[in-house]
Amino acid sequence: MNTDSNERLNTRAAGVVAGAVMLSRVLGLARELIFAGLFGAGRGMDAFITAFRAPNLLRDLFAEGALSTAFVTIFSQKIAKHGDQSAWDLASKMMTLTTLFMSLVSLLGVLFAPQLITILAPGFDPAKAALTILLTRVMYPFILMVSLAALVMGMLNAKNIFTAPALASSFFNLGSIAGGVVFGWCLDPHFGERALIGLALGTLLGGVLQLGVQLPSLYKAGFRLIFDFRWYDSGVKQVLMLMLPAVIAASAVQVNVMINSIFASYLGDGPVSWLSYAFRLMQLPLGVFGVAIATVTLPLVSRIAALGNLQHFRETLARAMRLAVFLTLPSAVGLMVLAQPIISLIYERGKFSHHDALQTAGALQFYAIGLVAYSCIKVLSPAFYAINHRWTPMLVSFLSILMNLFFNWFFIFQLKMGHRGLALSTALSATLNVTLLYFLMVRFAGALYFHKLWALLWRCTVGTLSIIGTGVVLQPWLGHLTGKPLLMRMGGLLGVITLAVALFIGVCLLLRVEETWEFWRVLQARWQRRRL
Repeated sequence: MNTDSNERLNTRAAGVVAGAVMLSRVLGLARELIFAGLFGAGRGMDAFITAFRAPNLLRDLFAEGALSTAFVTIFSQKIAKHGDQSAWDLASKMMTLTTLFMSLVSLLGVLFAPQLITILAPGFDPAKAALTILLTRVMYPFILMVSLAALVMGMLNAKNIFTAPALASSFFNLGSIAGGVVFGWCLDPHFGERALIGLALGTLLGGVLQLGVQLPSLYKAGFRLIFDFRWYDSGVKQVLMLMLPAVIAASAVQVNVMINSIFASYLGDGPVSWLSYAFRLMQLPLGVFGVAIATVTLPLVSRIAALGNLQHFRETLARAMRLAVFLTLPSAVGLMVLAQPIISLIYERGKFSHHDALQTAGALQFYAIGLVAYSCIKVLSPAFYAINHRWTPMLVSFLSILMNLFFNWFFIFQLKMGHRGLALSTALSATLNVTLLYFLMVRFAGALYFHKLWALLWRCTVGTLSIIGTGVVLQPWLGHLTGKPLLMRMGGLLGVITLAVALFIGVCLLLRVEETWEFWRVLQARWQRRRL
């Protein structure tokens, strides 16, 4: 397959994944919306969010971070060099090892939950800490389900099957919403703190669905699980050797978020929830664009690197980064300009007050500063493993985490910025991370067509001026819709966003941004297939 056809395949696949991930993120947002309406942003949700963060951090570090990155890299290389059967044999060994190891991790998490919460939330009072510990113990086995789901996802992506694994997170959200509400109502119809146990049980149900929905596609792809304890295999060794640096490299953003939670636990009731709700909303464009592009790019660049085609590797990686910037830069500016009406529309109801909406919007504006950096990290960091420079992202992440600690101290204790300072420190740390990764990749792999990236950056920046202008001019009108029916408020906000996006695309077309035409061709192709 030549370069042009590879690029078309890559773009189409990214479009498929983006659509599936968008559904997942929307459902995730609905999950947060429902829980915020039922429980607000105070003591109870602070406890639940912190309890979920414990297994969720391991999910991001191991399951969907290091384990997924390392496994997809070696699994893809096995397919390219030795064929499918060798790759399936490796998969059986890794599934066996993961099942046993993560079962042990789940047990340890349940046993040592008090010590873990002492680390994650040292500022919680005893009653709040006790509730958090209970919820942690209920949810911790979640890590086993999502670890296995991540392995299955990696196998399917490496076989160019993207839709089913991308939809898996949607089933997690559906399970956690339905299970959480039903279990919560059974435990406490008034949705007091006891109902939070129902949310924890719903999280477990979501993990089971996330794994189960992918298994039919995996079976159709040809995989048959055989419990294999021969872990001295060279492929298993390669995966494990990649995992250690990948754990730290993939963890920078999540570790920084965890550090923020530790600082936020000293700021009273609310900041943990405000930061979490804001970060969840920022993950909508990050998941739709950044994660989608990274998901499709990693297996491709791994196969290209395994075949030694460094020129094609650079072209593919540079193109993926430009596409990520083109899609996330306007998203970041839009979130910064329209943070308050967006948060109010989505969250401000039930026990979630106007004050909570304002505080969450403030956090979102600062988180959005790092959105482009987050998306580029998703694309760039795993590529180092494909060219056997696995320690580089790890060392960069060390520096990023240290800088985040410094920024937290400076913004909280010196500038007195509160939880907004925590969001800003995460964004600045991510920006430093991706900057170092980019220049180190250039050093190891050669030029990544910086002139094209720079041309895209300044053209898109000019394009975002239309988004800023639209937001500034029409935001007072959106304010007048406060108190109006929900559909009217939703229609007004969607109208403003649609106008801003249309103006941005128009400016990009006038400035001849190549990615605009490419994105338009993908949309046309999808529309024509639907008509047929």
